[in-house]
Amino acid sequence: MTLFIATNNAHKVKELSELFPGTLLRTPADAGIEFDHDETEDTFLGNSLGKARALFGLVKAPVLADDSGLCVDALGGAPGVRSARYGSPDDGRTVLSAREKNELLLRQMTGRRDRTCRFVCAMTLMLSEHRFVSVQETCEGRLLESPRGMEGFGYDPVFFLPGEGLSMAELTLERKNALSHRGRAAARILAVLASLPD
Repeated sequence: MTLFIATNNAHKVKELSELFPGTLLRTPADAGIEFDHDETEDTFLGNSLGKARALFGLVKAPVLADDSGLCVDALGGAPGVRSARYGSPDDGRTVLSAREKNELLLRQMTGRRDRTCRFVCAMTLMLSEHRFVSVQETCEGRLLESPRGMEGFGYDPVFFLPGEGLSMAELTLERKNALSHRGRAAARILAVLASLPD
């Protein structure tokens, strides 16, 4: 099956390619389409569904979209749906680097004892205008006091998995895919794809 993926993020494309073996994933750019959907909803699910609908409207073919981010309990769930734009001085037009976002987050958490947090991923498979499936999964962890590891991207170096004794950025790609919020959401979408008639 071929799926258009509603992202221009090279890191996310790589992760999704690993999570959907045997599925041809095409970016909007592969079809010569400029795609930049504003994530204006206040939930991951709302943003995921919005991206899926917007891209489906352009390609008229099956689409996979996701919205994901880090939610820190001591910060009232921030960065949350603003994870990609976290710390931006102009509401996302200028985007901080991953290192800058992590440094900001750790500064805001200085002295806080509650470091519980979770990655959240809402993923939508849109097969037609009125036929879609959305799932939302999490990966629970704790926020580190300093970054660890060189793998992954985004907030992975500051996200600690107590059961593994490692940060998300210290895991192999295979282990990350088995444990992560995106990996868990992808497994549910794969089950739906497997149930579809050829």
